[in-house]
Amino acid sequence: MFEDDRPRLRVLLDHFSLVEDEREQWRVAHPLPEVLLLVVCGTIGACDDFDEVVEWGEDNLAFLRRFLPYHHGIPGSRWLRILLNRIDPDLFSNCFISWAATLRPDAPALVAIDGKTSRGSHDRANGRAALHLVSAFATRERLVLGQEAVATTSCEQDTIPLLLERLAEKDRLKGALVTIDAIACNAKTAQAVLDAGADYLLAAKANQPGLMGEIERFFADAPANLTSTVTEVDKGHGRVEERRVTVSTQIDWLSGDRRFPGEYRFPSIATIVKVQAQVYEKSRQSSQVRFYISSRSMTALQFAEAIRGHWAIENSLHWVLDVTFNEDAARSRTGHGPANMAVVRHFAINMVRSHNDKRSIKLRRNKAGRNPQYMAEIIRA
Repeated sequence: MFEDDRPRLRVLLDHFSLVEDEREQWRVAHPLPEVLLLVVCGTIGACDDFDEVVEWGEDNLAFLRRFLPYHHGIPGSRWLRILLNRIDPDLFSNCFISWAATLRPDAPALVAIDGKTSRGSHDRANGRAALHLVSAFATRERLVLGQEAVATTSCEQDTIPLLLERLAEKDRLKGALVTIDAIACNAKTAQAVLDAGADYLLAAKANQPGLMGEIERFFADAPANLTSTVTEVDKGHGRVEERRVTVSTQIDWLSGDRRFPGEYRFPSIATIVKVQAQVYEKSRQSSQVRFYISSRSMTALQFAEAIRGHWAIENSLHWVLDVTFNEDAARSRTGHGPANMAVVRHFAINMVRSHNDKRSIKLRRNKAGRNPQYMAEIIRA
């Protein structure tokens, strides 16, 4: 075993050891930390199903034995599937959140929260819907901070406060600005963000016509001395987008106690924001207006950065999971397997991203799969 291997991996392996193994220990041939390290390394190494993970593990058993004994070799794909189905997904998710916090001990400045469906995880024969996972993403560091599965009888609005509560432990969100799309624009979510020690930036769309209409009318009539504006232009791939961001801290008419049922009142609201976007693409032109509310007072330029940063969860997480990790093609459908494998992919994407390399995520995964030394660099980074 290389002398410097175990110390650099100890944090990850210690977090794996916290996951409870319900099997009788005297019958265990493949301890859970060995299984989890195998699956995470295989996923890093461009393996997208259990059969590929087993093939990679058999070819790289000597590499894996640098870190854990693997006395009985590599478990078969059937056993991998059974074990991943048994692990408590809440405990595994907490393991990930705790480990992710070690990648960046300080609270991230910008955190985007959004949901994504793993389309291949549905099981029509047994009436099981596809897994829908709400994730928190540090947009500047491009790291997954945590995730929470949406229960079958629940929705994102109920799940987001649960995720915020988990992330709030040990002040992991303290001082951050949390951005969420319109589905969570309600007082409950806003208060959950504040309770986590963070500030909120929530989109208000047509599914909240009263709130959006009030903000729209305010910006239409507001004098110039009550607003500030900044304009940004992005160019690339034959597309030009011009965004005009206007903010106002004149929110007295939105604060205070509810005066009648259905009136929109948000805790600690400090700013309202209007974004006008003009997109020019070849012979086409389109426009869009969006509105936001926030508990933080910032400049128009700072809000423009935060709003633009929110979409990193789509481009740098969801798109990468779909295109590079083939998540939508994953066929894990039974037990806790879909939720746990989603967490495994989050482990993998964080570790690949933490490695200082100019290669794309796809090239890093492919090289890690065929080069044990490069794999070692990634998991020790």
